[in-house]
Amino acid sequence: MSEFKRAHLSNEPAFANLRSLFAKYGSSINMRQMFNEDPKRFESFSHRLQTPDGEILFDFSKNLINQDIMNGLIQLARERKVEEHRDKMFKGDKINFTEIRSVLHTALRNRANRPIILNGVNITNDVNEVLAKMKAFCEQVRSGKWLGYTGKAVSDVVNIGIGGSDLGPLMVTEALKPYGNSGPLKVHFVSNVDGTHLAEVLRKVDPETTLFIIASKTFTTQETLMNALSAKQWFVEHAQNPDHVAKHFVALSTNEEKVTEFGIDKKNMFGFWDWVGGRYSLWSAIGLSIALYIGFENFEKLLDGAFFVDEHFRNAPLEKNVPVLMALIGIWYSNFHGSETHAILPYDQYLHRFAAYFQQGDMESNGKFVTSNNQQVDYSTGPIVWGEPGTNGQHAFYQLIHQGTRLIPCDFIAPVHTHNPVRGGLHHQVLLANFLAQTEALMKGKTLDEVVQEMKKTSLTAEQIERISPHRVFKGNRPSNTILLPKVTPFTLGALIALYEHKIFVQGSIWDINSFDQWGVELGKQLAKTIEAELRDYSSQATSHDSSTNNLINYIKEKHKSN
Repeated sequence: MSEFKRAHLSNEPAFANLRSLFAKYGSSINMRQMFNEDPKRFESFSHRLQTPDGEILFDFSKNLINQDIMNGLIQLARERKVEEHRDKMFKGDKINFTEIRSVLHTALRNRANRPIILNGVNITNDVNEVLAKMKAFCEQVRSGKWLGYTGKAVSDVVNIGIGGSDLGPLMVTEALKPYGNSGPLKVHFVSNVDGTHLAEVLRKVDPETTLFIIASKTFTTQETLMNALSAKQWFVEHAQNPDHVAKHFVALSTNEEKVTEFGIDKKNMFGFWDWVGGRYSLWSAIGLSIALYIGFENFEKLLDGAFFVDEHFRNAPLEKNVPVLMALIGIWYSNFHGSETHAILPYDQYLHRFAAYFQQGDMESNGKFVTSNNQQVDYSTGPIVWGEPGTNGQHAFYQLIHQGTRLIPCDFIAPVHTHNPVRGGLHHQVLLANFLAQTEALMKGKTLDEVVQEMKKTSLTAEQIERISPHRVFKGNRPSNTILLPKVTPFTLGALIALYEHKIFVQGSIWDINSFDQWGVELGKQLAKTIEAELRDYSSQATSHDSSTNNLINYIKEKHKSN
């Protein structure tokens, strides 16, 4: 295993320097004042990525930073050997040190076809073989040549998976609806083991024209296998012949024995590798539902966009490296300002699952408390990530962001151009006006004097103004990043996802945690197996847990018995 050792973060000189900078500037830095004093602040703290699909603008000028702070953060990245760690990831070193695995989701979108040698094998060839197989399958299904058991073409695709096998494909197919809506297929997703999820989807589809994708690397994931077996039972009840399963079920898995036992033809099994983490897997065969929905050519453009950002991340200097800057600004708030959450606020309805996708991407990656040196951290790691699309969020939780007592750094994301220029683009103009107004309001705020002067123009009395005016004050100085895409396309979406993936990597690298395992999800799954058996056993009371869990199990059993 390739060792990559660093000092404990809080012992780093650059970390101590940032503590000093926070003591110097933390309570006094004022964005409104800095914008007034420096008319070129935007130019100093923004970057533009020139892509084949248009320019992506990253504006980080509305943050509680100055050049001294940014210099200190860049020095921290250098001391933490972020560039060296990055290069190890791209090279295939086993940086997932708790599972002794390489981390090579970037190899899935290696559009330059550079050789990547792992254990003596050029995995670029393996990736291209799977992509070619996906392409051929997509062309068969989308053209209507793939026929079901009654000779009808496929009209609906149901993806059954959970976690990374669900969240990524679901988010991307929603984001790229303009490219899928004109195609021949509808896509549906089932993830929750709650039977309601499967039942609601099955009500919408016809067994004669439905293709099920079972996405499970090992073909043993409890929720996925339960949903898959229930979908198979539903299908066979209609088809009246289990042999027809082969025409309506395909697998994204590496377990040929389990797949064929299920009834799926091994020719319809699409493989991937243990160097692909679930939450980084939409670029692999896990993205088959995406490719079927938007077409393989557009799926390749998604890969192209991610590859573009991979190249930027690998080659741009730290000072101009957008995912690095995103990560460092997040470090500044988490580790020095004490902020605990990070809001992702896309002003595009197609991106309505983007924040949920990166809840998993970020929180499952960096929700850790032990370093590579087996030391417990004495600093904050991954933030709580959340968000909703604008303008819905403005009428829900923005109140707290503007006037609450918590510092909540925000990412505002919007496309300059819309796919749906309703009423000559009026809707999008209003959307963008709100988008821009929110970042300005968060930064600028409104002083008591401004509030009073505004209220004097109304019919309110002086007494009423004095009573109400403090409640209308906005302190401002609330930080945000702005990311402007030219339009939400397969390419720009791929680029946007990769920016956040690499941001997460950089933060995990600085915190010296393993961003690529997820042991935290295992304990609950382990206990659930015991509890499941106890829920089925009506002959005795549960006694092996704490009093709360025992009584909850027994309460549910009692209610089930009475039914």
